[in-house]
Amino acid sequence: MSALAVLRTAPDAAATGATAVLADWWEQVTTPQPAPARTTVLVVGVVVLAALTVPGLWHLLRHGLTIVHEAGHAAVAVLVGRRLSGIRVHSDTSGLTVSRGRPRGPGMVATVAAGYPAPAVLGLAAAWLLSRGYALGVLWLLLLVVVLVLLQIRNWYGLWAVLVSGAVLVGVTGWAPAAVQTVVAAALTWFFLLGAPRAVLEMQAQRARLRRRGGRDQSDAGLLAGLTRVPAVVWVGVLLLVCVALLVVGGAWLLAAWPA
Repeated sequence: MSALAVLRTAPDAAATGATAVLADWWEQVTTPQPAPARTTVLVVGVVVLAALTVPGLWHLLRHGLTIVHEAGHAAVAVLVGRRLSGIRVHSDTSGLTVSRGRPRGPGMVATVAAGYPAPAVLGLAAAWLLSRGYALGVLWLLLLVVVLVLLQIRNWYGLWAVLVSGAVLVGVTGWAPAAVQTVVAAALTWFFLLGAPRAVLEMQAQRARLRRRGGRDQSDAGLLAGLTRVPAVVWVGVLLLVCVALLVVGGAWLLAAWPA
């Protein structure tokens, strides 16, 4: 075989190998996982709900919500034509997404309003996938979100938080048995669905404490009030209503999908 033939064959072999890997990956993602009993899914939800009530555990888990919260701001900012400058996640579980564009108007309102519903929207998408047996698809969806946020992280703590989240997802996706992947996917789905309204209530509690101290309201609800002249407490109610509605729909999908 001539040197030219070898050079031509090598890229073809590499392309064939890459195609085979992608085909295998796609088959895994689109192959339904074994379905757990409805009782198992319900118990997982109760455990997640209990975890959200433990202050220290909530503080740790809250970082996952913050990552998705900021991803929601970033995604809508791009969709409305703003220029994304970066994302920060802080050790106190707060976050910041910086984008450039018009300081007011519908686009800015949508960008600010997207944060708190984002985990509930992701949870709803995960519930839809999981209700059809695509537990691995849920994990890959979450991993995609983590990778996209990673590309925009602009502080060291945020980088650490995102990398740890990604490492956990990679470990479960790559090496855990199918039954474990399904349970983890269910736990994460419940976490986003239940954690979203919990985060809105936490925001309102922080606003109340800040108001008693005479501080300036820099919460998403406060920013929305400044942009729209609609009172911040009304925005809190709207965000909470959206998150609860998505929780009800997503929870119904989860509990209706599995055998009793």
